Amino acid sequence: MSGGVDSSLAAALLKQAGYEVSGIYMQLWSDHNPATSLEHTCHLLDIPLHKLNPETEFRSFVIDYFCREYSLGRTPNPCIACNQNIKFGLLLDRVLEMGADYLATGHYARIEPAPNGYRLLKAIDLTKDQSYFLYTLGQRELQHLLLPLATFRKVEVRRLAAELDLPTSSRHDSQDVCFIPDNDYRSFIATPCLRQSLAATSGDL
Repeated sequence: MSGGVDSSLAAALLKQAGYEVSGIYMQLWSDHNPATSLEHTCHLLDIPLHKLNPETEFRSFVIDYFCREYSLGRTPNPCIACNQNIKFGLLLDRVLEMGADYLATGHYARIEPAPNGYRLLKAIDLTKDQSYFLYTLGQRELQHLLLPLATFRKVEVRRLAAELDLPTSSRHDSQDVCFIPDNDYRSFIATPCLRQSLAATSGDL
């Protein structure tokens, strides 16, 4: 759970459907901690909240990748790297180790049975479709993934969250890269990315 309306409503819908639900929050970097609102939401839904701290892995697989791609003159997509390596890599492994059958998220996309397993499809709400961010997922991930918001439109999500008195119902959607303060790419690239680039450079400068 991220602390946003989508993951909060996803948890609420699964609880209503009779699933045994637990919330999991990942502390991915030290400056981000929506724990208070998450605890409030989980208390309201009467579900336990587990916290993981994969900050080292997040830096390696996502932030370092982001910096490396920019240093090579390429535009990275850190969300795809995070989904592949952190959310549906490290987190999914942890969820299965805990004895759960599924990992559920608030992504807007659909999963349907196919002749040879499962296939990933676009969400009903094409303005919020996030299937592109999940394109690296294989059959192992898809068979353990639940997407409760697959057939909902965002306006419906907010309405349902408000009806359930979820504290996240009016929270603004984030359009930023989560680890870049104030979405200030210039400053971020000029500091940690620059240091990484210089540290990795050998020879005369």
